[in-house]
Formats: sequence, structure tokens, C-alpha cells
Amino acid sequence: MFGENRVQEAQAKWAPIRPDYRDLELHLIGPLQTNKVREAVALFDAIHTLDRPKLADALRAEMDRSSRNPFLFVQVNTGEEPQKAGVAPRDAAALIDYARTLGLPLKGLMCIPPADEAPAPHFALLQKLAREQDLPLLSMGMSDDFEIAIRFGATHVRIGSAIFGERDYGSPVVAVSERR
Repeated sequence: MFGENRVQEAQAKWAPIRPDYRDLELHLIGPLQTNKVREAVALFDAIHTLDRPKLADALRAEMDRSSRNPFLFVQVNTGEEPQKAGVAPRDAAALIDYARTLGLPLKGLMCIPPADEAPAPHFALLQKLAREQDLPLLSMGMSDDFEIAIRFGATHVRIGSAIFGERDYGSPVVAVSERR
């Protein structure tokens, strides 16, 4: 299971080899622009960054057109940081309801806590929101805090730098690990 931040990088790396590795699972963990939805739906098995109704509409239209249905996580901006993508926690339920109304394959929530704050309160908040919304998957925790995330119920952690070292543009951004 591998994650990528950018659709175009993933296309260049994975599209040529994907047919040879049928059990390979790709996750988009970076922000998704609506103009990249067609490519994202075609390539990824999961998209962790649904964060607005316009993107939900675009995903629904592309899934209908292509008959491909990657499962989705709603990204929650638990720190309400203006520079980060994600729906505010107070607006998460409305976006989840909207996605469900569209019949999207919504399976969980994702967050990236602020770098300068303790991650535990953010993971606890995401866990609480997931329980309230009956969503079984939690994508939270990175190389520096994945153990804390697991204590709060993370099912998917993003541990790229712990495995691959610091990011370079020739290697996968992240290995996504699913707790089973």
C-alpha cells in the first residue's frame, strides 16, 4: 500500500507498472483539485482528501462516468489552519451527510495535526467525529507520531520518511499502512 501527494507524480510513477502488480494499492493523501479528479479516480484505490462539496460532486460525476469507485476519507482540518486543506471540524458532519447523499463510498476520516501542537487532542477529536458518524477508518499519524495515532484508533498511518527517508521526487511519498 503506497500513498502519493500529487496526482501527476503518481501517474508518472505508477501507471506504467500498475498492470504488473495487481495487488498494489495506491492512496492519494495530498489535496485534490477538481481538475485532477478524472486522473485520480482512474489511478487511486483510495482518496484521503475529500474536503468540500464541489469535490464531492466532481468525484460522483467521475465515478459514474468511469464505473471506478475508490473509497474515500473526508479530510478534517482539526487545527483549523488556514494554509491546510480539510473541512473544519464543526462542518464535517454536513460534508459527510452530503457525501452520503451522493452515494459516495465514504469509509473514514483523515487529519494532519498542526506541526507545533501535540497530536493526541487532534487524533482524539478525529476518533470522536468518526464514531459519531459511524465511519470505521481513520487515516492519521505520520512518521513522528504514528504510535500515538494508533493508540487513538488509526487504521491507516503515513510513514514515508521513516521508511524512505526525506522526500525526493523519485520515490513514493508515503507507505500507507493499514492495521488489520
